[in-house]
Amino acid sequence: MTPSSPEPAEPVEPIEPIEPAGIADLVITGCTVLVHDDRERIGFEQDAAVVVRGGVVDSVTTAAAGAAVPAAVRIDARGQVALPGLINCHTHTPMVALRGLAEDLPTEEWFNDVVWPVESNLTVRDVILGARLACAEMIRAGVTTFADSYFHMDAVAAVVNQCGMRAQLGQAYFSSQGPEGLAASLEFALRRRDSAGGRITTALAPHAPYTVVDADLAATAELAHEHGLPVHLHAAENRDQTDTSLARHGVTPIGVLERTGVLDTDVLIAHGTGITEDDLPLLARAGGRTAVATAPRGYLKFGWPGTTPVRALRDIGVPVGLATDGAASNNSLDVWESMALTSLIQKSTEGDPRWLTSRQALHHATVQSARAVGLGDTVGRIAPGRRADLILVDLTGPHTQPVHDLAATLVHSARSADVRTTIVDGRVLMRDRELLTVDVPEVVRELGERLPALTDRGHGRRIQEYDT
Repeated sequence: MTPSSPEPAEPVEPIEPIEPAGIADLVITGCTVLVHDDRERIGFEQDAAVVVRGGVVDSVTTAAAGAAVPAAVRIDARGQVALPGLINCHTHTPMVALRGLAEDLPTEEWFNDVVWPVESNLTVRDVILGARLACAEMIRAGVTTFADSYFHMDAVAAVVNQCGMRAQLGQAYFSSQGPEGLAASLEFALRRRDSAGGRITTALAPHAPYTVVDADLAATAELAHEHGLPVHLHAAENRDQTDTSLARHGVTPIGVLERTGVLDTDVLIAHGTGITEDDLPLLARAGGRTAVATAPRGYLKFGWPGTTPVRALRDIGVPVGLATDGAASNNSLDVWESMALTSLIQKSTEGDPRWLTSRQALHHATVQSARAVGLGDTVGRIAPGRRADLILVDLTGPHTQPVHDLAATLVHSARSADVRTTIVDGRVLMRDRELLTVDVPEVVRELGERLPALTDRGHGRRIQEYDT
């Protein structure tokens, strides 16, 4: 595990001009580019260009040098900032179909009275439509990668393949499903790994320690080691879960992950607002790549008293990525908002306006989020050799002017609607706010027709019981 980098104390080394080397697939010119130096400090290169070949960033150079490179596609990005594509480190894309359905409820009622009864109605078609709408929302908000665990994940994988995004996907399972649940999660992970031209990676996805028994968690850890798969699950979501686990099992949810071997895998823990001080040594000595995803808007909605302990996790070298959770709890898949809220809530929680700074928030949104989903060597930076996942943000609007501190403008003034262009693997998925890979009106029309059957709760069934 690698600790987060400190606040940058000096500018990033200047970029060098390049010599033209044939026709590039894509050249973006005239923009300001967020870059990282070899100590992970962020900086901004003004009047720059990004050259893309074969889905990879070939160079970050000057606008003048970029203008000399012949390109199949050229984007004039004057007045815009090029950022690494945002990463939603924990969500449930099909749950956009439930947006606004379960409002102003405590967690237990939210699950037992609304969400889990409705999810018992889910069909493959519902999942397809929900995933399409979610991907459209994220593309428009500058999200290029997401980590998802849910049901019918072959349907989500098909949507990812079609819309052009990057994703880590896991077939969620509960112990109440019997051995078939874990078997299906493994079968999906092996079959879909490195699909969609390498844009889909996979994970084993036990739901949580309160819905998956120790024996199944231990089996998951063994299978993760055997097949080289990461694990993505909810754990220590809130302090109530931690207190209940202590009362019933004598250990916290993080303690459960340690004793079952899950912490010795590459594990992504969703939420973690119930992580205690006693959990930190367990996480620090974890044998695998341990990361936590924070989705602060949902914690505020549920009235949870705490938030993800970002500073404490940083101090022990655990990356914290930004997330939204599903739209049924968060109402939004806007990672831009998660970035701003994370910074603000951390300042309030720590009582320190110097933490979390805008530059630190951008580090969590880029490098740390990429690490959290196991793609730290692939995305998260705009640099030669990285996959060309990037977004262009327009800062010419009145709400982003004047610019005294570009990092602060991006985190606290810019909004997802300021994203003009979204690119994954060098492919333009949205240009000048026009979506190119998802037909939103058609998705909305069909989903509207399906909602009465999907949201019916008269049957009295639920897929699981929330009892923590």
